[in-house]
Amino acid sequence: MSPLGKRIVEAIAPSLAYWYIRLLQATVRRSYRNREALDRAASRSDAQIYVFWHSRLVFGRFGWFGDKGVVLQSQHRDSRMLGRVMSRFGLGQVWGSTTRGGMSAVREVLRKIKEGYSLAIAPDGPRGPQRRVQPGVITIARMSGIPIVPFAYSARPSRRLGSWDRMTLPYPFGRALFVYGEPMTVDRHADEAEQERLRVALENELNRLTDLADAEMGVPLLEPAPPGEPPRSVHDKGRR
Repeated sequence: MSPLGKRIVEAIAPSLAYWYIRLLQATVRRSYRNREALDRAASRSDAQIYVFWHSRLVFGRFGWFGDKGVVLQSQHRDSRMLGRVMSRFGLGQVWGSTTRGGMSAVREVLRKIKEGYSLAIAPDGPRGPQRRVQPGVITIARMSGIPIVPFAYSARPSRRLGSWDRMTLPYPFGRALFVYGEPMTVDRHADEAEQERLRVALENELNRLTDLADAEMGVPLLEPAPPGEPPRSVHDKGRR
């Protein structure tokens, strides 16, 4: 795409995405499984870490109900455009990655948490491997002391894109099911072995919730990336 074409896309795509999500918000019938987990997390802390796979970003904002939240975003062009969309839904952004430029983003997230903001994070983003938890979310939970709330949604009818994450796009006037796991906390003194155990446990729970939601909605299940698969290039469109 030419530089002019890229500028045009960056100018109009956020507005189109915003109105598409607003249309979904107004027309998709939503139901919830184990929503009580949100109350159990709120009883432990005013702020929480909401965790869902990158493929479920489009409608993920409606999986939690607080009005004081931030999203951890990478500096990639697509993420910058997404940030402009999320800001119109009342969400702030922390720019950076827990793997690239790591601690500066973590410090900013911790500052926001101290101010009472909850965090939303896709722990396999921004480049994968798909449905594999990267360790940054465990680090943030350990340092902040607030609970992780894993959740997933599935929608019907919907479409899966050919992107690296196989992004799910719900269709208007359909149905969506949100499924929640139990809150998870990470002890401040957890050693590397315990943090790795919790990382794997979170990954397994997110995959379980995602498969459960897809199965309930009659959507074909999708296997996670093989263990050890490297991150995708920003130019890689992924498996089709």
